Amino acid sequence: MDTPQQPSANALNHPAYVKYIAALLCHSFAAQIMTVAISWQVYDITRDPWDLGLIGLSQFLPALALVLVTGLVADRFNRRLVMGICLVVEMACALAFLAFTLTHPTLVWPMFVILAVLGVARAFMAPSSDALAPNLLPREAIPHGISLNSMAWQLANITGPVAGGLLYGIAGEVAYGTAALLAGSAVMLVLLIGRTAQGNRIEETTIHSLLAGFRFIKSEPVVLGAISLDLFAVLLGGATALMPVYARDILQVDELGLGLLRSAPGVGAVAMALWLSRYGIRDHAGRILFLCVAAFGLSTTVFGVSTWLPLSLLALMLMGAFDMVSVYVRETLMQLWTPDDVRGRVNAVNRVFIGASNELGEFRAGAVAARLGAVTAVVGGGIGTVAVAAAWSWMFPGLRTARRLEAPSGHP
Repeated sequence: MDTPQQPSANALNHPAYVKYIAALLCHSFAAQIMTVAISWQVYDITRDPWDLGLIGLSQFLPALALVLVTGLVADRFNRRLVMGICLVVEMACALAFLAFTLTHPTLVWPMFVILAVLGVARAFMAPSSDALAPNLLPREAIPHGISLNSMAWQLANITGPVAGGLLYGIAGEVAYGTAALLAGSAVMLVLLIGRTAQGNRIEETTIHSLLAGFRFIKSEPVVLGAISLDLFAVLLGGATALMPVYARDILQVDELGLGLLRSAPGVGAVAMALWLSRYGIRDHAGRILFLCVAAFGLSTTVFGVSTWLPLSLLALMLMGAFDMVSVYVRETLMQLWTPDDVRGRVNAVNRVFIGASNELGEFRAGAVAARLGAVTAVVGGGIGTVAVAAAWSWMFPGLRTARRLEAPSGHP
């Protein structure tokens, strides 16, 4: 008698997921190219680190303000359709930046208006796209899919900033035009995914249903510890907003040098993602997580004090590698422990945590740098990250002693 064939644990053996990951790559490249172009253009116009911090803040605030709505949309409506609509808005924003650049601007406030619209689109897209991936894969392939998702984003982190720096060096319009083409390609790929099964459970929209994502995370101390640890570690240790300051004023490199600095964390992250996709984390997951977060903080401190480009690039690569471990642990816990009918709302809350760590972290770095200087902002943040790792290890003993990432037996 033939044994039933088990679904493949290789995510790339599932065609719908392949189209999804290709769309994610195109979107990620577009986002990275725009990020480099926007930060260099803003700093070129104003030479004020405060404005670099506002770039992150203008993208984070929409996600924070809409967190209850975006997650519910991801659970109530077709996630593929929501992702496609948001990518159309992203393409329109890239074209708006292109048109604005053609006017040879001397003011930056219109850029922040476009960034706010882009922030709204990304606030709706993030929980829908995150929750869509598990709908395209059997449970056995989800961990591999998570590592590939992270790898796709980090591949874009490597080549996107370099491409963005080179394209912006040619002309800002070229950079934004390329981003628009990539976003348009992502739209087409999402449309080709086709119909997907989704665990929509029709329920009345109440405060209780809106807060389902917060309730789930609060009820799972291991999940809460992992995402809050990542939040505060990157909130304090993030240095990407200050890359134009380090490139122009400390390391004295050009647009290409800025692209290399922005790419370096991605190099380390992809190397780590490749290792994780091959071997994963099979034991002592909690201890590994806390050690890597502390190492991320130490690497940030080294970058903060470095005035030599090779050392700065090495420190950034190590930052990316250690941060990838935290990302892998957090995302695996989120996808394997969360029931599908609340996955969108849980991912919306998770994305606010990520946004707080990334975009709000950029605002923190810019604000502190404007007052105390870039080096103080980065070094202080790195030391703070090490302190957070120590504090969370004490506050969340269940996470510290966790050995495996799979949900325990009998977990819903």
